[in-house]
Amino acid sequence: MTSASTPADPAAAPEWILSLSCPDQGGIVYAVTGALVALDATITESQQFGSPDTRRFFLRLQFRTHAGEEEIRAALEPSAQRLDMQFELAPAARRMRTLIMVSKTAHCLNTLLFRRDAGMLPIDVVGVIGNHPDLEPMAQFYGVPFFHVPARPDDKAGAEARMLELVDELNAELVVLARYMQILSPALTEAMGGRIINIHHAFLPSFKGAKPYQRAHERGVKLIGATAHYVTADLDEGPIIEQDVTRVTHAQSNAEFVQQGQEVEASVLARAVRWHAERRVILDGKRTVVFS
Repeated sequence: MTSASTPADPAAAPEWILSLSCPDQGGIVYAVTGALVALDATITESQQFGSPDTRRFFLRLQFRTHAGEEEIRAALEPSAQRLDMQFELAPAARRMRTLIMVSKTAHCLNTLLFRRDAGMLPIDVVGVIGNHPDLEPMAQFYGVPFFHVPARPDDKAGAEARMLELVDELNAELVVLARYMQILSPALTEAMGGRIINIHHAFLPSFKGAKPYQRAHERGVKLIGATAHYVTADLDEGPIIEQDVTRVTHAQSNAEFVQQGQEVEASVLARAVRWHAERRVILDGKRTVVFS
């Protein structure tokens, strides 16, 4: 036990993540770090960005302190009020409760669950929703509950109501569309604003539709890619989190295009999920600031 005369070891203190945004102005970093210093906090990571376009300032800090959450929030609140600051505070060790939605294609789900088990993703997968039952065996293999919620054309509203029920029941903080081949309604995307990540099978906006790799192969493209973004009512126009491409050649078959494209999709989605779970992504209107 630490005596009153012996200071607590900062290295043994819990670690926290603070992410914030506010109108760009002088004294922001000084105000925030000053509040943390008053709590005997030790900053372990710091990243910041001032947008010349939106005139907003973004900051992500990781720090250690023996102070509790209420004490930290109380210390930050005066600066938040004065600087018109929105901030999020979370324990760095806490894994984000995540619900994954799928259809029939397995590569993205398999990558997310494998990386979760390997300690590469700081998420707690609380369930998998499938509008088809095809991927239930994969979810069972990884020990994750599977919920079959058919998305019939005549009852999409009922399916979405069930999805939101599961979000509430499972206390899910994040929903990941891992090649979920259904369009979500504006009502659902607004209810989950900034908390749904989708993987799009193209380097947006090229080759939208059901068979992008076949169309890319027919056109003889030399680069194929994938885009992970937040879901909004504008479908695939949501704020982009991560993108990547891979080079292909005329000598490859359509099947090779698909395989290579799926590898990019899975890795791009996994990076986007990790950065979101680590509170490294902050929305800036229609764009994102990503402290990767």
